[in-house]
Amino acid sequence: MKVLREVGACGSFSAAAEALNFTQSAVSQHIAALEREAGTQLVDRGSRGVKLTEAGRVLVDHADAILARIESAEDDLAAIAGLRGGRLRLLSFQSAGATLLPRAVAAFHERHPRVELGMIEAEPDEAATRLRSGEADLALVYDHEFTAGVLPPELELTHLIDDPYEVIIPKGHALARRRRLSLADFAGEHWIASSSLHGCRRITDGVCREAGFEPRVAFELDETLAAQALVAAGVGITLLPRLALATVHPGVVSRPLSDAPARRVLAARLESGYQSPANEAMMQILVDVAEEFKGAQLELAASSA
Repeated sequence: MKVLREVGACGSFSAAAEALNFTQSAVSQHIAALEREAGTQLVDRGSRGVKLTEAGRVLVDHADAILARIESAEDDLAAIAGLRGGRLRLLSFQSAGATLLPRAVAAFHERHPRVELGMIEAEPDEAATRLRSGEADLALVYDHEFTAGVLPPELELTHLIDDPYEVIIPKGHALARRRRLSLADFAGEHWIASSSLHGCRRITDGVCREAGFEPRVAFELDETLAAQALVAAGVGITLLPRLALATVHPGVVSRPLSDAPARRVLAARLESGYQSPANEAMMQILVDVAEEFKGAQLELAASSA
């Protein structure tokens, strides 16, 4: 199409060949091939030079638009490769979306401000489905022995941090001052737990059974601040992962347990999928942010001790 456009502009094969740095024979061959594909004559070859037929002029009109779109696409691809454009679609479960991900997004946006970022909240099972369908590029998920099978084998998983659970009890609770606690100490309590569809519920139920009792769940809800408010009201106790304790209700205390479960927080993406430069950049930032978060958690634990 470029050759046809140049032939029409120059009025001869030889002038078009010179402009394109082709041989005259190559120009002639390109035009002949294009005419075979089009099924019609595109160039009128006369003794006084060549000119486009009506079909040739129509094709050149379309060629201008097509070539402009191709050039635009090449520019966009170069921008994506250089992290000067494109988009990255993220997924995250609730507590990571309130702690790890904002730090990572801020760092990414500072370094690559022209890449468009988007995030949807999703539990690991939904995140896996969206990654497999191509609706998202990268997800923060978690796993535990009691949630085995939720994350399919075709996902590439990068371990970021371990996220231990703590028991959340009212400030005035009889066990609030004890230094060493275990799950069995709360076997007789009423429990506040996430919904039965939620991965954290499977973890809570599983570790309580391992400790020798079935938790008596009085309230089911997935919003962690609401769960803390119910604990503060004295109607039950709950288990929450440390990532969910970025904000602690003034009426509760969190205590570590000798047999506390810990979930693994992971970055997930399709193992066989194309990993864009933006995806690779965000993955590295997530790893770096997780290291910083682990360091802050260790400092906090040391100061508490």
